[in-house]
Amino acid sequence: MLQLNDICKTYRKDGVSIRALAPINLTLQPGEFVAVQGASGSGKTTLLLIAGGLLHPDSGSVLIFGTDVYTLTSEQRSTFRSRNIGFVFQQYHLIPYLNVLENVLAPALAHPAADTKARALQLLQQFGLERRKNHAPAELSAGEKQRVALARALLFAPPLLLADEITGNLDAANAELVIDGIKKFAADGGAVLLVTHDTEAAKGTDRLVIMNNE
Repeated sequence: MLQLNDICKTYRKDGVSIRALAPINLTLQPGEFVAVQGASGSGKTTLLLIAGGLLHPDSGSVLIFGTDVYTLTSEQRSTFRSRNIGFVFQQYHLIPYLNVLENVLAPALAHPAADTKARALQLLQQFGLERRKNHAPAELSAGEKQRVALARALLFAPPLLLADEITGNLDAANAELVIDGIKKFAADGGAVLLVTHDTEAAKGTDRLVIMNNE
């Protein structure tokens, strides 16, 4: 499903080169849940952004279902991401003036479908948020916000889910709810790449990748 071939990234500022990601190869299969860990600065988030078609690597290729995403135009890549990749970030990125249900439905604004509301309500029930559907993000706890963000990412049941430090702001109970939701997604055939410092979140994954940028 996902194949990263010798991807690397270096930033240059004031004549100085800073390597953000050493060359790396990684393959992710359908139904596989892979966690990525490493010290700060080892390139974990850079890896995730490149894998998701959001940051062009200096070299190498990113194949999703055999499509090299960086040979696509910016517009084509955006469409490809919306159909194949779900993103969840630690910052939630919820829209403050929309309620919970509307936030989950936000991706449908660009790609309307007849069953999206039913799917959104199903996800809210799965994540224990059905009673919060009319609440604004400001009225939610951190754990609830993260579950809303996860539900939004799964609205169109993308085959690939990319998650970055999504349990970092959560207590143990909420972190478990979020990880359990991701495990169910993987059990249903979705592929997951999770960047995390949380050793508990990494437990039970199919594979653990350690990055050191050496």
